[in-house]
Amino acid sequence: MASESSTPNGRAPGEVVTRFAPSPTGFLHIGGARTALFNWLYARHHGGRTLLRIEDTDAKRSTQAAIDAIIEGLDWLGLDYDAPPVFQSDRAERHAEVARQLLDAGHAYKCFATTEELEAMREAQRANEQPMRYDGRWRDRDASEAPEGLPFTVRLKTPSDGETTIVDQVQGAVTVRNAEIDDYIILRADGTPTYMLAVVVDDHDMGVTHVIRGDDHLNNAFRQIPIIRAMNEIEGNWPDPVYAHIPLIHGSDGAKLSKRHGALGVEAYRDDFGILPEALFNYLLRLGWGYGDREEITRGEAVTLFDLAGVGKSPSRFDIKKLESLNGHYLREADDARLSALVAERIGETADQALLAQAMPVLKVRAKNIDEIVEGSAFLFASRPLTMTDKAAQLLEGNAREILRKVHDRLAGENDWTSEALEATTKALAEEQGLGLGKLAQPMRAALTGTTTSPGIFDVLVLLGRDEALARLEAQAA
Repeated sequence: MASESSTPNGRAPGEVVTRFAPSPTGFLHIGGARTALFNWLYARHHGGRTLLRIEDTDAKRSTQAAIDAIIEGLDWLGLDYDAPPVFQSDRAERHAEVARQLLDAGHAYKCFATTEELEAMREAQRANEQPMRYDGRWRDRDASEAPEGLPFTVRLKTPSDGETTIVDQVQGAVTVRNAEIDDYIILRADGTPTYMLAVVVDDHDMGVTHVIRGDDHLNNAFRQIPIIRAMNEIEGNWPDPVYAHIPLIHGSDGAKLSKRHGALGVEAYRDDFGILPEALFNYLLRLGWGYGDREEITRGEAVTLFDLAGVGKSPSRFDIKKLESLNGHYLREADDARLSALVAERIGETADQALLAQAMPVLKVRAKNIDEIVEGSAFLFASRPLTMTDKAAQLLEGNAREILRKVHDRLAGENDWTSEALEATTKALAEEQGLGLGKLAQPMRAALTGTTTSPGIFDVLVLLGRDEALARLEAQAA
């Protein structure tokens, strides 16, 4: 995806336009991925457009590696965008232009307060237990009063009386007294724009109609609206966006989500947890949005069903076990050739992808993630003599090796190497010996796989093939 320096507002009348605007200071974490998903779904549901903006104005913390990880994570989840990404750092001059318009129209002013003066102001406010906010000391002063050459910032002249109400699509009507919003900086002394200004200008220029984001940004909306309304007064065609502030995600214990709960990058769920993208897509969809008791919802169904009315007001709780359970469903639904390729990639050079594809119907049945399939397929590629787990070795004690000899000799005479024929032959042997089938199957599993867990023992015999299966039984028989 390439950068573009400007994005004219080309929105069609009535068209829905959403945006996802991550800061590239780290990976695409689970909360950001859900925000991206909700924006994508809302636009797709309404036949609109969804856009990506990389908010990389923090040059010290923004990295190309983080940008790449974000874009890769979005691609993996299948969230496509309707234009190349906008890089906020490319648009600094446009942001400054709007600041100058606000300044010229009297909606902003130059503030010559020094760092020392502002610190003294804050000290006094702390001492008097007052709210920490700029006191407006340059709001009504003429710039000519400042010493010549003194650096200045540009501050927005926010409304000082009355109140502002936002009818949020998730939170409902929220009202804040305008006096609570101080005159904040929109242009720094070095001429660079602040985040609050850049966001508003970019949303307008990108034609964004709906701002869907975490509810930790709700207070920002009340700081951004004065810029929007001032520019609407100056130019016209600067409508308020529709806001939808989504509750944050908490851990399973109700505490703020952290790494111990699963606040990791999307790539960690793919690489470390073996989660399929459709499973994470489905899980994130249901994390704070609901449609009756439905848990398993396909991508197509999600586009059809999603709307903001289904988003709850309370924080949702992230549960890795629920994610893995849902992932198990999608593993069972997944194409065997696709899964075998994913498993082979993790196994490495020893993997036989064709054999994995043949085995996949029985390997994926109980697996909750890709790694469990990898673990379950290990017996297919093991070399003789097999390494036994402690529990498997215990199954070969007593008369187990004598039983394996009888199993080996009987199966060696079997010409129909299918699971049905092998099962019938083994059951007949068990009846002759007066034993339950388990008394034969347990040492057989140990001898054939080196473990106590595997697919059905007759599936194992077929997958290993006649020669290898008989050789493994022979190796452990008395």
